[in-house]
This record gives sequence, structure tokens and C-alpha cells, in this order.
Amino acid sequence: MLRSFDIVLIVVMTAAATVTYTIKHRAELKLEDVRRLDAAIKLEEDTIDLLKADWALLTQPSRLERLAKVYNGELQLVPTDSTQLVRPNELPMRKDEVPPPPETAENGKPVKTDKMTTGSVVAN
Repeated sequence: MLRSFDIVLIVVMTAAATVTYTIKHRAELKLEDVRRLDAAIKLEEDTIDLLKADWALLTQPSRLERLAKVYNGELQLVPTDSTQLVRPNELPMRKDEVPPPPETAENGKPVKTDKMTTGSVVAN
């Protein structure tokens, strides 16, 4: 004869086993996802290494010089003159050196920023 306490313990143990199995199953699925992602990352890293090696091969100076000689008629490349080089002070202003725009009033018209006044002009 089973007592009600024994039945409650059996239900609790069954529920605990079910929860444990569910957690274990989810953990295995997550582990499978992690392994799949690791394989994808490894493939991407290998692809990047291969592309870097390919880029190094394609940008070899001797190869580029040979290609420039072969296609000289179509490209019409000429050496750069020393007068085509620019000194840093000849470059345009950097973004942080650009002066801010004049402030505008509520109606959208620019605020008068000129401080000079003459006797014939009435300031508004």
C-alpha cells in the first residue's frame, strides 16, 4: 500500500528526471550549434588566409611591372612628376578646422553677426 507521500516523491523524481533530460538535451543542441559555428569560423579564417596569400601573389612588384609593360599601350602610364606631389599645407582644411556655420534665429534667417555699425545704417 502506497502512501500519498510516496506518490508525491515519485512524481517529484519523475519531474526532476524530465527536467534534467530536457536541460541535457538543450545543452547538447547548443553544443552542436557551437561546433557548427566554430567550423564556420575556421572556414572563414582559412578563406581569409587564402585571400591574403592570393593578394600577396597578385601585388608582387615584378608581376605588376610585367603587366604594366604588356598593357602599356592601353594604359598609357607615365611617371609622376615631382610637381604633382602636394605638401601638407596645400591640402584642404580638416573637418575639425572648418568654422561652424552662423547661428540662425527662430524664423530660419541668419542672425546678424557683423558687429560693425555705421551712422547711416539702423540695426534691427
